[in-house]
Amino acid sequence: MGKFFFHETEIKDMFVVDVEVFGDQRGYFMETYNQKAFQDAGYDYVFVQDNQSKSRKGVLRGLHMQVNNPQGKLVRCIKGEVFDVGVDLRKGSQTFGKCHGEVLSEQNKRQLFIPEGFAHGFLVLSEEAEFCYKCTRLYDPTDELGIRYDDKDIGVEWPEIDCDYLLSAKDLKQPSFQEVVERLSLR
Repeated sequence: MGKFFFHETEIKDMFVVDVEVFGDQRGYFMETYNQKAFQDAGYDYVFVQDNQSKSRKGVLRGLHMQVNNPQGKLVRCIKGEVFDVGVDLRKGSQTFGKCHGEVLSEQNKRQLFIPEGFAHGFLVLSEEAEFCYKCTRLYDPTDELGIRYDDKDIGVEWPEIDCDYLLSAKDLKQPSFQEVVERLSLR
């Protein structure tokens, strides 16, 4: 029923999805995922887990990844607004170490696909945000790895907001990009 509009980013396999929204005086309807539409566009993924989080303004989650069982993620913000980022950590990729960020919000209804082999994170820009994502593999806490959100070698340009960033104790202690590259022999 719905139409999907796929937009490639400067990083291979990472793309933005806009959807057709049908609205009237009652509200709106939109199809957020359709396996056939994705397959017809050349994106043949199987999603096995859906997640949702709620966070307040300034919460920065990331940069996270799984090492041996990497997850591809189709992410969207259903309430509020976030700045979402993916970092290419695929060994041999022409865009290795590059990042791409998108503002995702309940207003723009935009989705971002983060491929397997990427680190992922987001910053909440609104007073609160609810964030949903479909994953290509199950979450495995024993396979988790992170990279420091403010690593200069990656250079994510996180938006400035009118409060301090709020990170978990774990995210404040994440290793640098170079430490992760060395640990995983990515170069």
